[in-house]
Amino acid sequence: MKLALARQILDATLAAAHARKFQPLAVVVLDARGAIRAALSEDGTSTKRVEIALGKANGAVAMGIGSRDIATRPAHFLAGVTHAVGGMLVPVPGGVLVRDASGEIIGAVGVSGDTSDNDEAAAIGGITASGLVADGG
Repeated sequence: MKLALARQILDATLAAAHARKFQPLAVVVLDARGAIRAALSEDGTSTKRVEIALGKANGAVAMGIGSRDIATRPAHFLAGVTHAVGGMLVPVPGGVLVRDASGEIIGAVGVSGDTSDNDEAAAIGGITASGLVADGG
């Protein structure tokens, strides 16, 4: 994922959140390898929000499923996956896969700062506004 696209997704995610009057957010955009392409923490977010957003996105891209789906898995699965991804897994909604028009995973967006459902909605809004397919799982 090119930096310009990651920044577009990040900006669109924040715009979607602002339109719905969500709390201040942290947003992380990863490429398909799990490398950070863009990250931002708005004024007023609590500490560690970027790390939480990163954990949501990292789990999604590592497992190929959205963090909402990861959250439904049994505890032994979560323990194994958390270990496999180096402890960077936050199994609650807010980590959304980014797919291109052909369905290929090109990255993931993680959002933290509001309720998990609102975090996920902001990510989906940003991804779809960028002309891509959101897969929240």
